Amino acid sequence: MCVIAAVSLFVAGCGGNGASGAGETVVAAFYPLAFAAQHVAGPGVDVVDLTRAGEEPHDIELSPRDVARILDAKLVVYAGHGFQPAVEDAARERRGPTLDVLDHVRLRGTGDDVDPHVWLDPRRYAQVTRAIASALGDEPRAEPFVRRLDELDRELAHGLRRCDRRTIVTSHAAFGYLAARYGLEQVALVGLAPEAEPSPATVARLADTVRATGATTVFTEPLVAPALADTVAREAGAVTATLDPLEALTPSEEDAGADYFRVMRENLAALRKALGCH
Repeated sequence: MCVIAAVSLFVAGCGGNGASGAGETVVAAFYPLAFAAQHVAGPGVDVVDLTRAGEEPHDIELSPRDVARILDAKLVVYAGHGFQPAVEDAARERRGPTLDVLDHVRLRGTGDDVDPHVWLDPRRYAQVTRAIASALGDEPRAEPFVRRLDELDRELAHGLRRCDRRTIVTSHAAFGYLAARYGLEQVALVGLAPEAEPSPATVARLADTVRATGATTVFTEPLVAPALADTVAREAGAVTATLDPLEALTPSEEDAGADYFRVMRENLAALRKALGCH
């Protein structure tokens, strides 16, 4: 709240404008929301992603410039339920419209245990995209993007239809929507917060769980240290592979021009290999 209280001086020094002028900026809290907003925002609207490539969105800290953009934007798009508390706090201080995308989809979990990773289900992500377009006053602009999501959904459904195994072991519980959509079961090493550090006894129990599922792969994530997954996989006699929750792009992905669709198709390839799909 100290940053928010002090930011009025920053805004005044900038003439009250964000990156491209009052009423011309959409601020999105992290990559999937920014990516969708970029595809539905009209000409002349700049989309600002508050979470930079390589950053863990859960841990984001807002600079005075970030807060000024939030206060001054045409629209702020974020995911609530404590996914990014700093963004939620700043959004509550603004007078303009805000969009909590989790208000527009059916969620998994309740209260503090709500899973925010709705973008990993292309159908829910389509609902998010339409909500953003509607908040910008032009819902039809979402339809080309939604058609691409429909195509991706069909690819995922087809690619994961016939597999020898149906259980995915993941670093943290980010893949519940993807698993539910395509008939998989997620076993997460830790909960919704990836920074949790289980005790040695818990690691041993997790390794037993992996062996009991028959899983041959423990999935790590690009933005989370792989030590826990590596240890559990080694004790369980499994291998590791990468499954990306797409909370943010890595710097190398950004440099290579990767986007949501490319990474989701890479996730599909990783899942097919780990699950023995045919």
